Amino acid sequence: MPFKPALTPLDADHVLYRELRLFNLYRVLEAALLVALVFGPTTGFLDPPRYALLARSVVITYLFVSLVMLGLGRRIDVRLSAGIGVAADLFFGILAMHALPSAGSGIAVMILFNVGAASLLLPSRFAFAFAMVSIALLFAEYAWGVIDGAPRRSFTEPVMFAIGYAALATVMNVLGRQMRDSYEIAALRTTENEHLAQVNELIIRRLRTGVLLVDGMGRMRLANEAATALVGDVGDELHGFRELALAVPELGRRLAHWRASNAVDETPMRVAADQPDVIPRFARLQANSDQALVFLDDTSLLSQHAESITLATLGRFSASLAHEIRNPLAAMSYAVQLLEESDDIRPADRRLLEIIHQHIVRMNGIVENVLGLARREPAKPVVIELVHFAGQFVDDYLVSHPIESDTLISASTQPEINALFDPRQLHQAVTVLVANALNYGRMPGEPARVTVRAAMDGGQPVLDVIDRGPGIPEPIRHRLFKPFFTTSSHGTGLGLYIARELCRANQASLDYVPTPGVGGCFRIRMSALGR
Repeated sequence: MPFKPALTPLDADHVLYRELRLFNLYRVLEAALLVALVFGPTTGFLDPPRYALLARSVVITYLFVSLVMLGLGRRIDVRLSAGIGVAADLFFGILAMHALPSAGSGIAVMILFNVGAASLLLPSRFAFAFAMVSIALLFAEYAWGVIDGAPRRSFTEPVMFAIGYAALATVMNVLGRQMRDSYEIAALRTTENEHLAQVNELIIRRLRTGVLLVDGMGRMRLANEAATALVGDVGDELHGFRELALAVPELGRRLAHWRASNAVDETPMRVAADQPDVIPRFARLQANSDQALVFLDDTSLLSQHAESITLATLGRFSASLAHEIRNPLAAMSYAVQLLEESDDIRPADRRLLEIIHQHIVRMNGIVENVLGLARREPAKPVVIELVHFAGQFVDDYLVSHPIESDTLISASTQPEINALFDPRQLHQAVTVLVANALNYGRMPGEPARVTVRAAMDGGQPVLDVIDRGPGIPEPIRHRLFKPFFTTSSHGTGLGLYIARELCRANQASLDYVPTPGVGGCFRIRMSALGR
C-alpha cells in the first residue's frame, strides 16, 4: 500500500475547518438576532426601522445565506468559504445598519468579529483587502445616512470603528499566519517521522540477522523476515501469539537462563533442521522492561565475512610473495632440466629428479592459484562457439599436459552452440575442472576418462566436465566451492573456488551435477546470446 502522510504543507489549511465552522455558526447567530430585531416584539427597545421592507428583505436573505454557508461546510475550500462569508457579512451588515439606524452601532460591533475571523483564515492580502473594504463601507454608509437626512451621528463613530477594524484585522492575520506556519511545521515533522519510521521498519525487516521481540510471558510479539524464516509466524492479537519455549525450546531455555543470570550461551544452535546454525544474543527493550529482543546471527554469514577478510589479506600478501617464490622455482626447474639432459646421471638418480620436478610443478600450481585471487581482472565476455572451444581446449591441454594412459576427449550434442564468456577466463576455469577430474575422477586402479561436452540445457548453453570416477559423497557436496576446502593432502582448496568466481564474473554459474551410476559432472551454465 503506497505511503500517504496524514498531513502535508499543501493542505495544512484544512485543519482550520473547525474554526470555519464556528465562524459560520456565529454568522447564523447574527442573522437570527437581526431577524428577531425586525420581526420580534422590540417596541420600547428600538426605534422602528427606517426602511421596513429593506430591513425585512435584508435579514431574511442574510439568514438564508448564513444557513447555506453553514450547510456547505467542508464542500468548498476554507479560504473561499471564508471570503464569501465575510463578503456577505459586510454587504448585508451595512444594509442592515442603514435600515436599522438605532441598532447600527451594535451591528458594526458584530461585524468587527466577522472581519477578525476572516483575517484569521485568509492570506494577508485578502485579509487587509476585506478590512479596507469594511472601512470604506462604514464611511459610505455614514455618508448615505447624511444624504438621506437621517438623524445626525458623530463622525467619530465610524472613525473609531475603522481603527478597530484595521487593528483587529492586523492582529488576527498575524495570529493566523503563525497558526498556519505551526501547522505546516507540524505537518513536515509528521511526514519526516512517518518516513523515518518506515525506513527503520524496512531496515529491520530486511536485516539478515533475525530479530524477535519476546514479552515477559515468553510470547513472540514481533519478528522480522529473517526471524520468521527461522521460527515461522509469531501469531497476532486475534488468534494469540506463539510461545518461544514451544516454538524453539532450546532458544526459550537460553532466554530464560539469560533473564535469570544475565549470562549468554553463544554456542551455535540450529533452530530448524533445514536452517543454518545461528548464534542467539539477547537485549532488553528498555532498562526496566520485561520485553526482550532476541537477535539470531546466521553463522554462515559470519563465516563468509571471515572468509572475505582472509581472502582479501591473502590477495594482498600473495602479490608480494609471488616473486619471492616463483623466481627460485624457475631456477630450480631450469636446473632440473639441465641435469636430466646430462649423461652422467645414473638411472636411479633420474627418479629423484622426476620427484623434484613434480614437486616444483605442484608448488608452481599453488602459487598460480593463490595469485589468481589477487590478479583477477574484470571479465570481458565475447561470443564463444562452445563446440570449437571444447575441441581446441582438449588439443591444447594434451599438448601441454601429458596424461599417459588417461583419456581426455571433447563431445557435443549440437553442431554449433554460441555463448557469452571471457575466453581466457573460461579456459582457466575449465583447466581447473579437467585437472581435478584427471586427478580424482578415476576408479581405483583404472585410468581416468574425462569428457568436455558442449550442450544446451533448458535453452542455455552449458559446458560439462564429466568423469567416470566414484563421484562426490553427498555430505561434502555443499562445501565443494568453499575456499581452502579440500579432501586431498596435496591440494590448496582454491581451484574450485576460483573457477566459480570466474564464472560469476561472466554471469554464469558452476555447479556439481550428480550423474546416474558411476561418475560426476561439473557444469558451467552460461548466458546465451540475447539473454
